[in-house]
Amino acid sequence: MNSKQRLLNALERKKTDRLPVTTHHLMPSFLKNYMNGISDQDFFEFFGLDPVRWTIAHTCDTNKGEYFDPTHTEIGFLEARRICTDSWRFSSGEIHGKAYPTKRLNIITPVKTLSMVLQSDEHTTWLTEHVIKEKSDIDILAKYMPAPKCDVNAINKSAKEFGDRGLLRGHIPCFDGFGQPGCWQDASCMFGIENLIMETFMDPQWVHTFLSLLQERKMIFVESLKGAKYDILELGGGDASTTVISPDIFNTFVAPYDAPLIEAAHKAGQKISYHTCGGMMPILEDIASMKPDAMETFSPPAMGGDTNLMEAKARIGDKVCMIGGFDQFHFFTGCSEADTRKEVRRCFEAAGNNGGFILSPSDHFFEADLKLIRAFAEEARECSY
Repeated sequence: MNSKQRLLNALERKKTDRLPVTTHHLMPSFLKNYMNGISDQDFFEFFGLDPVRWTIAHTCDTNKGEYFDPTHTEIGFLEARRICTDSWRFSSGEIHGKAYPTKRLNIITPVKTLSMVLQSDEHTTWLTEHVIKEKSDIDILAKYMPAPKCDVNAINKSAKEFGDRGLLRGHIPCFDGFGQPGCWQDASCMFGIENLIMETFMDPQWVHTFLSLLQERKMIFVESLKGAKYDILELGGGDASTTVISPDIFNTFVAPYDAPLIEAAHKAGQKISYHTCGGMMPILEDIASMKPDAMETFSPPAMGGDTNLMEAKARIGDKVCMIGGFDQFHFFTGCSEADTRKEVRRCFEAAGNNGGFILSPSDHFFEADLKLIRAFAEEARECSY
C-alpha cells in the first residue's frame, strides 16, 4: 500500500499492510530549530512517516458584498484569508512594552469595534483579551459576521499536486483572528472558557444562542464543501474534553452543535476527525455517537489526558478510527530509542487489532530528539497485520 491507501483504509476501519504512522500539526518552530527549516513534506520523507498535507482555502460571496481583508497579507499557520464586508472590517496595531510581541486586532462594525489582544512567542499564539466582552456583543455577530466558504478549486488543485502521497486535511473554520473548529471551542476562545462554563449555569439560553450563531457560520462552510477533494477535516477542540468540562456540559452544549456539522459534512461527501486533546474516557461513546469518522488525540495520563488505549479500542474501536495515543513528551525526549520503540509496540498492541488505528503523537510537539522520531517511525513500520 502507498501512504494514502494505508491512511484511507485505516479511516474506514480496515486492516492495512502495516500500522499507519504520522504526526498531528508540524510546528514551524520545530522545523526551524531542529530540521533546518525544511518543509512538512520533507520531514515526512526524511523519517519515512505517512504524510499529511494541511490545506486551508476560503472564498467569499461577492454578491453579498464580501471581499478578502486587504490588510491580511501575511497568512499564518493554518490560516486562510479573512473575509470582510463594509460592515465587518479589520485593523491591527502593535502594543509595545510587553514581555512578548503583542498586538490588538480590531473588528470594525457600524455598531462598535470588537477587539482582542494576542501575544506570541516563537512556538505559539495566545489571547490575553477576548473578543466577546459583553454578552450583547453576540448581537453584533448575528447582524454582521460573514461566513467563509470553501475554495473548492484551490483544494482540488492541492489534492492533485499531492496525489497519493498521503492525506489532504483541513479544518472547519475558526473565528477570525483566533479560534478553533468546534462550536464550543470557538466560543471558549472568544469569551474565555471560565466565563463560558459559568454562563452555562447562569444564563444557559445565552450560551445556546451564542453557539447557534457559530454553528450557522460553520454550517455555511460545511455545505460549500461538496466536490472538494479533502480526505478528512478536523472539528472539535480541547476545551470540550473532560479535563475541562463535565460530560453533562458536553452533551448539552457541545454535541448538539457539532453533531449536525458532522452530518452535513457527510452529506457533502466529507470525512470528519473529532479532536479532543485532554480527557476523553467519560465521553468516548458520546463523541462516537456524533458519528465522526475518526477521533483523536487519545492523550495518555502522562500527557495530561486520561486515555487507556486498550479500553478505548474495546469501547469505540468498531465505530470510529482512532488517531493518536503516543506520548510525545516522554518518548520524543529524555529516553532511549528502546523505550520509544517499546511505547510504539504498546500502542499497537492496545489499539491496532483489526485495523482502524493511526499512530500519532497526541497533539503538537515543539522539541524532540531526532533519533527518537526515527525510532518511532521505524518501529511503527515494523508493526504489520
